[in-house]
Amino acid sequence: MRTEAEQIVTLRLLKGFALLVGDDRVVLSSSAQRLLAFLALQDRPQPRTYVARTLWPEAPTTRANANLRSSLWRASRTGHHVIDASVHEMALVDNITVDIHDAVAHAHRLLDESCRCDDILNRQTRDDLSADLLPEWSDNEWVLIEQEQYHQLRLYALEAMAKRLTTAGRYGEAVAAGLAAVRAEPLRESAHQALIDAHLAAGNRAAAQHQYLQCRRTLLEELGLEPSEALRHLLPYMTSR
Repeated sequence: MRTEAEQIVTLRLLKGFALLVGDDRVVLSSSAQRLLAFLALQDRPQPRTYVARTLWPEAPTTRANANLRSSLWRASRTGHHVIDASVHEMALVDNITVDIHDAVAHAHRLLDESCRCDDILNRQTRDDLSADLLPEWSDNEWVLIEQEQYHQLRLYALEAMAKRLTTAGRYGEAVAAGLAAVRAEPLRESAHQALIDAHLAAGNRAAAQHQYLQCRRTLLEELGLEPSEALRHLLPYMTSR
């Protein structure tokens, strides 16, 4: 049985915020949550002044620094060491597992054509790439920037995943990855294309045609646009009519 010091600490930012020690959820104030999330999304220790200014951009410097000290104190009250802080810098402790770190690493591997990805072509990767980053947090500029950055990365990664699975002949999983990309961004033609390619590779022309028509309807209704020539050429037997 693990002692408290040996328990795995996990920070979840996909689908929403959660700090877990083992299987137990740690209760945190909203300000401590935002501090932890911000530090988790940085790739190196950050100056305290930068953290305070970013998290409380509208507050005077003295108030922002006071808010940071308060949030740091609230995080420490959990009884678990989650932040390394010095006089000048702070960072999330190294031994905390952060879900989005793995998701981002997997996304970059999927996008690297020279990299074999057999070990991550699975449902867990697809689920992580299908999830939004902190979806209920949209009231701070830094959150919006991080959300958009991950959103774009995961869209490309889901499309790449669908293509890799199609090439491997794993058509059902390829369709699932393509559908995840379409759900994440219904106006994205490249997502529809990855899904149509998977249907066609599996020999399901009717499913491919249905997906094309759905894409065309969405583009016309939302943007007043026809699908691109590249997308139309996937189904010449249909679009030539």
